[in-house]
Amino acid sequence: MSRDVTGQAVVVGATGAVGAVLIKRLTDRGMPVVAVARSADPLRQLADGNALVTACTADIADNASIAAIRDCLSGPVRLAVFAAGLPVRGSADTIDPEMMAVGANVKMGGLLRLLHAVRDRFVAGSRFVAFAGSLGLEPRAHEAGPGAINAGVFNLMRQISLLYGPKGVTVHTLAPGPADTPRLRRIVQSVADERNVPFDEVWQEYQAQNSLQRLPTPQEVAWAVTMLLDPEADIMHGGVLHLDAGGLRGIY
Repeated sequence: MSRDVTGQAVVVGATGAVGAVLIKRLTDRGMPVVAVARSADPLRQLADGNALVTACTADIADNASIAAIRDCLSGPVRLAVFAAGLPVRGSADTIDPEMMAVGANVKMGGLLRLLHAVRDRFVAGSRFVAFAGSLGLEPRAHEAGPGAINAGVFNLMRQISLLYGPKGVTVHTLAPGPADTPRLRRIVQSVADERNVPFDEVWQEYQAQNSLQRLPTPQEVAWAVTMLLDPEADIMHGGVLHLDAGGLRGIY
Protein backbone atom coordinates (compact mmCIF):
# COMPACT_ATOMS: atom_id res chain seq x y z
CA MET A 1 0.00 0.00 0.00
CA SER A 2 1.10 3.55 -0.64
CA ARG A 3 0.49 5.99 2.17
CA ASP A 4 -2.52 8.24 1.50
CA VAL A 5 -3.34 10.94 4.05
CA THR A 6 -6.64 11.83 2.36
CA GLY A 7 -9.86 9.86 2.68
CA GLN A 8 -12.94 9.58 4.83
CA ALA A 9 -13.83 8.46 8.33
CA VAL A 10 -16.48 6.00 9.50
CA VAL A 11 -17.90 6.40 13.01
CA VAL A 12 -20.17 3.73 14.50
CA GLY A 13 -22.13 5.07 17.46
CA ALA A 14 -22.34 8.44 15.76
CA THR A 15 -25.21 9.84 17.82
CA GLY A 16 -23.65 9.04 21.19
CA ALA A 17 -22.04 11.78 23.26
CA VAL A 18 -18.50 10.99 22.12
CA GLY A 19 -19.48 10.06 18.56
CA ALA A 20 -21.25 13.36 17.90
CA VAL A 21 -18.35 15.43 19.24
CA LEU A 22 -15.86 13.36 17.27
CA ILE A 23 -17.78 13.88 14.02
CA LYS A 24 -17.77 17.64 14.55
CA ARG A 25 -14.01 17.63 15.16
CA LEU A 26 -13.40 15.58 12.02
CA THR A 27 -15.64 17.65 9.76
CA ASP A 28 -14.21 20.88 11.18
CA ARG A 29 -10.88 19.78 9.74
CA GLY A 30 -12.52 19.01 6.39
CA MET A 31 -12.78 15.23 6.68
CA PRO A 32 -15.87 13.51 5.22
CA VAL A 33 -17.56 11.18 7.70
CA VAL A 34 -19.92 8.25 7.30
CA ALA A 35 -21.98 8.46 10.49
CA VAL A 36 -23.47 5.10 11.53
CA ALA A 37 -26.26 4.70 14.08
CA ARG A 38 -29.34 2.59 14.60
CA SER A 39 -31.92 5.38 14.97
CA ALA A 40 -32.69 7.41 11.85
CA ASP A 41 -34.09 10.60 13.40
CA PRO A 42 -31.13 11.49 15.68
CA LEU A 43 -28.79 10.59 12.83
CA ARG A 44 -30.67 12.87 10.45
CA GLN A 45 -30.40 15.72 12.96
CA LEU A 46 -26.66 15.11 13.30
CA ALA A 47 -26.14 15.25 9.54
CA ASP A 48 -28.50 18.16 8.90
CA GLY A 49 -26.66 21.14 7.45
CA ASN A 50 -23.28 19.40 7.29
CA ALA A 51 -22.43 18.37 3.74
CA LEU A 52 -19.45 16.36 4.97
CA VAL A 53 -21.63 13.92 6.92
CA THR A 54 -23.24 10.91 5.22
CA ALA A 55 -25.95 9.40 7.41
CA CYS A 56 -25.95 5.59 7.49
CA THR A 57 -28.83 4.06 9.42
CA ALA A 58 -27.72 0.57 10.38
CA ASP A 59 -27.87 -1.77 13.36
CA ILE A 60 -24.30 -2.87 14.01
CA ALA A 61 -25.69 -5.93 15.83
CA ASP A 62 -26.96 -7.22 12.47
CA ASN A 63 -24.84 -8.53 9.59
CA ALA A 64 -26.86 -6.39 7.20
CA SER A 65 -24.91 -3.41 8.57
CA ILE A 66 -21.83 -4.57 6.65
CA ALA A 67 -23.42 -3.93 3.28
CA ALA A 68 -25.15 -0.78 4.54
CA ILE A 69 -21.82 0.78 5.54
CA ARG A 70 -20.08 -0.39 2.37
CA ASP A 71 -22.74 1.27 0.24
CA CYS A 72 -22.00 4.63 1.89
CA LEU A 73 -18.25 4.55 1.21
CA SER A 74 -16.88 6.59 -1.66
CA GLY A 75 -13.10 6.49 -1.26
CA PRO A 76 -10.27 5.41 1.02
CA VAL A 77 -11.11 4.96 4.70
CA ARG A 78 -8.46 6.71 6.76
CA LEU A 79 -10.21 6.28 10.10
CA ALA A 80 -12.78 3.74 11.27
CA VAL A 81 -14.05 4.16 14.83
CA PHE A 82 -16.22 1.76 16.79
CA ALA A 83 -17.86 3.77 19.58
CA ALA A 84 -21.10 1.84 20.07
CA GLY A 85 -22.31 1.53 23.64
CA LEU A 86 -22.89 -1.67 25.59
CA PRO A 87 -26.57 -2.37 26.37
CA VAL A 88 -26.10 -4.54 29.50
CA ARG A 89 -25.76 -3.93 33.22
CA GLY A 90 -25.77 -5.92 36.43
CA SER A 91 -23.61 -8.22 38.52
CA ALA A 92 -23.09 -11.93 37.92
CA ASP A 93 -25.93 -12.47 40.41
CA THR A 94 -28.44 -10.19 38.70
CA ILE A 95 -27.68 -10.03 34.99
CA ASP A 96 -29.82 -12.04 32.58
CA PRO A 97 -27.34 -14.62 31.22
CA GLU A 98 -28.75 -14.19 27.71
CA MET A 99 -27.80 -10.51 27.84
CA MET A 100 -24.14 -11.48 27.92
CA ALA A 101 -24.57 -12.87 24.42
CA VAL A 102 -26.49 -9.77 23.34
CA GLY A 103 -23.70 -7.54 24.59
CA ALA A 104 -21.01 -9.65 22.96
CA ASN A 105 -22.88 -9.51 19.65
CA VAL A 106 -23.02 -5.70 19.78
CA LYS A 107 -19.50 -5.04 20.99
CA MET A 108 -17.41 -7.87 19.52
CA GLY A 109 -19.62 -8.92 16.63
CA GLY A 110 -20.21 -5.27 15.77
CA LEU A 111 -16.49 -4.60 15.82
CA LEU A 112 -15.96 -7.33 13.24
CA ARG A 113 -18.86 -6.07 11.12
CA LEU A 114 -17.23 -2.65 10.95
CA LEU A 115 -13.91 -4.21 10.03
CA HIS A 116 -15.47 -6.31 7.27
CA ALA A 117 -17.29 -3.25 5.90
CA VAL A 118 -14.20 -1.02 5.60
CA ARG A 119 -11.19 -3.30 5.17
CA ASP A 120 -11.16 -3.16 1.37
CA ARG A 121 -10.98 0.64 1.60
CA PHE A 122 -7.96 0.79 3.89
CA VAL A 123 -4.74 2.44 2.74
CA ALA A 124 -1.34 2.55 4.39
CA GLY A 125 -1.68 4.83 7.38
CA SER A 126 -5.35 4.03 7.97
CA ARG A 127 -6.47 3.77 11.60
CA PHE A 128 -8.86 1.21 13.06
CA VAL A 129 -10.05 2.35 16.49
CA ALA A 130 -12.36 0.84 19.11
CA PHE A 131 -13.52 1.85 22.55
CA ALA A 132 -13.18 -0.76 25.27
CA GLY A 133 -14.18 0.12 28.82
CA SER A 134 -11.62 0.01 31.62
CA LEU A 135 -13.78 -2.56 33.42
CA GLY A 136 -12.31 -5.06 30.99
CA LEU A 137 -8.97 -4.53 32.73
CA GLU A 138 -10.13 -3.92 36.30
CA PRO A 139 -13.33 -5.88 37.03
CA ARG A 140 -15.85 -4.68 39.58
CA ALA A 141 -18.40 -6.80 41.36
CA HIS A 142 -21.51 -5.16 39.91
CA GLU A 143 -20.67 -4.93 36.19
CA ALA A 144 -20.42 -8.46 34.81
CA GLY A 145 -21.28 -7.55 31.22
CA PRO A 146 -18.96 -4.58 30.66
CA GLY A 147 -16.14 -6.35 32.47
CA ALA A 148 -16.25 -9.64 30.60
CA ILE A 149 -17.21 -8.29 27.18
CA ASN A 150 -14.67 -5.47 27.15
CA ALA A 151 -11.98 -7.93 28.16
CA GLY A 152 -12.86 -9.75 24.94
CA VAL A 153 -12.64 -6.49 22.98
CA PHE A 154 -9.08 -5.89 24.22
CA ASN A 155 -8.13 -9.39 23.07
CA LEU A 156 -9.89 -9.09 19.71
CA MET A 157 -8.30 -5.73 18.95
CA ARG A 158 -4.86 -7.19 19.64
CA GLN A 159 -5.63 -9.98 17.17
CA ILE A 160 -6.67 -7.42 14.55
CA SER A 161 -3.46 -5.48 15.14
CA LEU A 162 -1.44 -8.61 14.36
CA LEU A 163 -3.36 -9.09 11.10
CA TYR A 164 -3.32 -5.52 9.85
CA GLY A 165 -0.02 -4.10 11.09
CA PRO A 166 1.91 -5.81 8.26
CA LYS A 167 -0.51 -4.12 5.82
CA GLY A 168 0.38 -0.67 7.11
CA VAL A 169 -2.93 -0.21 8.96
CA THR A 170 -2.62 0.69 12.62
CA VAL A 171 -5.02 -0.54 15.30
CA HIS A 172 -5.78 1.34 18.51
CA THR A 173 -7.93 0.57 21.57
CA LEU A 174 -9.18 3.42 23.73
CA ALA A 175 -10.15 2.88 27.37
CA PRO A 176 -11.73 6.09 28.64
CA GLY A 177 -13.45 4.72 31.71
CA PRO A 178 -16.72 6.41 32.76
CA ALA A 179 -17.01 9.79 31.01
CA ASP A 180 -19.17 12.77 31.83
CA THR A 181 -22.03 12.10 29.42
CA PRO A 182 -25.83 12.29 29.63
CA ARG A 183 -25.95 8.49 29.57
CA LEU A 184 -23.68 8.22 32.63
CA ARG A 185 -25.72 10.86 34.43
CA ARG A 186 -28.85 8.80 33.83
CA ILE A 187 -27.10 5.73 35.23
CA VAL A 188 -25.93 7.67 38.28
CA GLN A 189 -29.45 8.96 38.85
CA SER A 190 -30.83 5.42 38.72
CA VAL A 191 -28.18 4.25 41.20
CA ALA A 192 -28.99 7.18 43.48
CA ASP A 193 -32.70 6.36 43.30
CA GLU A 194 -32.02 2.70 44.10
CA ARG A 195 -29.94 3.68 47.12
CA ASN A 196 -32.24 6.54 48.13
CA VAL A 197 -29.35 8.99 48.27
CA PRO A 198 -28.75 12.32 46.48
CA PHE A 199 -27.42 12.32 42.91
CA ASP A 200 -24.37 14.35 43.95
CA GLU A 201 -23.31 11.69 46.46
CA VAL A 202 -23.12 8.99 43.81
CA TRP A 203 -21.54 11.37 41.26
CA GLN A 204 -18.79 12.26 43.73
CA GLU A 205 -18.12 8.54 44.22
CA TYR A 206 -17.56 8.18 40.48
CA GLN A 207 -15.23 11.17 40.44
CA ALA A 208 -13.29 9.91 43.44
CA GLN A 209 -12.38 6.73 41.58
CA ASN A 210 -9.98 8.81 39.44
CA SER A 211 -6.89 10.36 40.94
CA LEU A 212 -7.61 13.57 39.01
CA GLN A 213 -10.89 13.67 40.95
CA ARG A 214 -13.01 14.25 37.87
CA LEU A 215 -14.32 12.35 34.86
CA PRO A 216 -13.11 12.64 31.26
CA THR A 217 -15.29 14.70 28.91
CA PRO A 218 -16.47 13.71 25.43
CA GLN A 219 -14.37 16.56 24.02
CA GLU A 220 -11.21 15.15 25.58
CA VAL A 221 -11.93 11.63 24.37
CA ALA A 222 -12.69 12.87 20.84
CA TRP A 223 -9.41 14.82 20.84
CA ALA A 224 -7.53 11.58 21.50
CA VAL A 225 -9.14 9.95 18.46
CA THR A 226 -8.26 12.82 16.12
CA MET A 227 -4.70 12.78 17.47
CA LEU A 228 -4.36 9.31 15.95
CA LEU A 229 -4.57 10.83 12.48
CA ASP A 230 -1.10 12.30 12.93
CA PRO A 231 1.51 10.17 11.10
CA GLU A 232 3.55 9.90 14.31
CA ALA A 233 0.71 7.85 15.83
CA ASP A 234 1.96 4.85 13.81
CA ILE A 235 4.14 4.01 16.80
CA MET A 236 1.05 3.55 19.00
CA HIS A 237 -0.11 0.62 16.86
CA GLY A 238 -1.46 -2.31 18.87
CA GLY A 239 -1.59 -0.36 22.11
CA VAL A 240 -4.22 0.85 24.54
CA LEU A 241 -4.78 4.54 25.28
CA HIS A 242 -5.97 4.99 28.86
CA LEU A 243 -8.17 8.09 28.92
CA ASP A 244 -9.54 7.67 32.43
CA ALA A 245 -8.21 10.70 34.35
CA GLY A 246 -6.12 8.45 36.56
CA GLY A 247 -8.68 5.72 37.22
CA LEU A 248 -6.45 2.78 36.31
CA ARG A 249 -4.88 1.16 39.38
CA GLY A 250 -3.06 -1.85 37.95
CA ILE A 251 0.28 -1.96 36.17
CA TYR A 252 0.11 -3.47 32.66
